[in-house]
Amino acid sequence: MKAPHLRLLLAAALLGSPVLLRAEINEELAKKLFSQEITASDLDKAADEAVKGGAPKQLIAEAKLVWGLRHQDDAYLAKALPELEEAVKNFKKEDSAGMGSADEFNGLVNYIKALNAMNKGDEDGFKKHITDAFWLNPDQGQLFAQTITKHRSAAKMANVKIDMALAITTSKGEATTLGDQLGKNKAILLDFWASWCGPCMSLMPELRKKAEHLSKSGIVVCGMNTESDEAIADKVRGEKDMKMPWLVEPKSRPFSDLLEIKSIPRMVLISPDGKILFNGHPQEPGLWAALKKVDGAIEMMTEE
Repeated sequence: MKAPHLRLLLAAALLGSPVLLRAEINEELAKKLFSQEITASDLDKAADEAVKGGAPKQLIAEAKLVWGLRHQDDAYLAKALPELEEAVKNFKKEDSAGMGSADEFNGLVNYIKALNAMNKGDEDGFKKHITDAFWLNPDQGQLFAQTITKHRSAAKMANVKIDMALAITTSKGEATTLGDQLGKNKAILLDFWASWCGPCMSLMPELRKKAEHLSKSGIVVCGMNTESDEAIADKVRGEKDMKMPWLVEPKSRPFSDLLEIKSIPRMVLISPDGKILFNGHPQEPGLWAALKKVDGAIEMMTEE
């Protein structure tokens, strides 16, 4: 899933640019820097090789920027910030993999500063840097606006508490609660879905793998049908061979309303005391960051 803010840099990396094709730079090594499959540690190694091969430091800084944004790894981006600021200060268009100007680059650097401020609870810093990001790079306004919306939503969710004793049913019509499903485990991960939702259906195999993968770490994964229809829910359960707890949300939509779920698929990670640890799309890297806070040994699932 490519984020919209990567369009320019990824296009340059994949299609080739004057920088990537310059004679004094190893083309394969330069393309490796922007590979979608490369890990953070391998990127650092490739960056060292690229420096020895004569690659501009700005090109390497852009590669790290792309990696951090692609993986939504705020910690990685914060660590790379001094290097990115130096690259902006000495910006040369001919050394860029896709940045059109220093302002464009600086806009994304201010975006990273905004993320850094947000993670530190610095509301004034977040507002200042996200505003600067808009001003310097308005073409990425959609990304910045989404981040503001997500930040406001997270602030709301911090004050939300789920009733773990609320009566619900399984797809078999059996009475249960989230507390019953959680038991003595560390957290419960709800996947909100509906049979008419194409993306929900296509992600069922991944959901099944998540349930198996996370059960070893004390995370209970449950499906939560939003159609309030036990028959439909059970039919899908059988067709998709879902062996995890398969729940049906009451018609009053108590969870969807409280969690402000306006689009699905949606995953919500809940602590034993009902606090919201994550509320977002199932494929957001932020989900794995939240899971790792529950159990530091959890590793992100790799695609086969």
